[in-house]
Amino acid sequence: MNDSTGPQEAYRKLLADKQIQDDPGQRLAVEKLQTLHRRLIDYNPQTSPRWTQIFRLGARKPRVEPPQGLYIYGDVGRGKSMLMDLFFDTAPVKQKRRVHFHAFMLEVHAFMHRERQKQEGRNNDPVSALAASIMESAWLLCFDEFQVTDVADAMILGRLFELLFDQGVVVVATSNRVPDDLYKDGLNRQLFLPFIALLKEQLDVLHLAGGRDYRLDRLAEQPVYFSPLDARTNAEMDRIYAEMTEGYENNPQTLVTQGRKLEVSTSARGVARFRFEELCARALGASDYLTLTEHFHTIFLDHVPRLTPARRNESKRFVTLVDILYEAKANLVMSAEVEAEQLYTAGDGSFEFARTVSRLMEMRSEEYLKGHAAKN
Repeated sequence: MNDSTGPQEAYRKLLADKQIQDDPGQRLAVEKLQTLHRRLIDYNPQTSPRWTQIFRLGARKPRVEPPQGLYIYGDVGRGKSMLMDLFFDTAPVKQKRRVHFHAFMLEVHAFMHRERQKQEGRNNDPVSALAASIMESAWLLCFDEFQVTDVADAMILGRLFELLFDQGVVVVATSNRVPDDLYKDGLNRQLFLPFIALLKEQLDVLHLAGGRDYRLDRLAEQPVYFSPLDARTNAEMDRIYAEMTEGYENNPQTLVTQGRKLEVSTSARGVARFRFEELCARALGASDYLTLTEHFHTIFLDHVPRLTPARRNESKRFVTLVDILYEAKANLVMSAEVEAEQLYTAGDGSFEFARTVSRLMEMRSEEYLKGHAAKN
């Protein structure tokens, strides 16, 4: 087999072009992806007689054993999505699909709803119909940011993936969580444990540890606080966000913490973007902000106004947000009406706000930003 095509060669080209930095953890992941690439060349479950016997549990297994998929997990900003893209773009498979897992689950629930309406009380299995629909278009499935936080998702996944794997579907997934931590502390989690065991049986689990994120190195070399709020500021925020996400498709997400849902409408590659009102004018608290730091290494916050006593609640949430980001060593790229020391100068809590100003100044420093780059 000539390795001139495949994720390994594509990765070497990025290194040669100095678009990325050499990373031992990424190289190991690429080697595993290249091995899977080779095994896919001569594999096609649709050539197996089993393919036409869709979802009859207990029927004979495919004659050709499917190659083991891959589950890559690690901290945000480690390049997991980039590696998956290299694999997906070069995969020698026509019927393939790459999708953000949150978007996939939205499709799953929409399909299940339509199927139940069509059945009108009949006892047909909507999950079998769903699996058949998925396999009509793709038998290589690549899931980005695999996570399970919802009980409805957890109850569907075990049955769905059992059917997909039984038909020879190959799965590659990236996640911030080790499989054993999926749906951690979730309702009726014991019913979800067989799915975790199935994932570990069907997928090679790889921890992408250590290393540096070259995007964070670049972030440390430019301003991350902009004022006043004008066209230039907006353009700079857009420019840096585009650099940090490298043109990746927007991945809206719904994060769940303590039973509450936090909608993230703009995110990609470990970066999330919000307007001030989205994070500080709603009834959010420390646990919500902490959840953000578990999923994103960089937060963009647009249009922070000058704060007044009339907006004391928003001010308190802003202080909490900055504290959480600072303690988690997360990055903050921010646009504001005024400079940090002028954000809140009078009213309840204005004296305590001085600590927030100090932290905002430190979070703009090259030392802070480079310290986070080294951490990742």
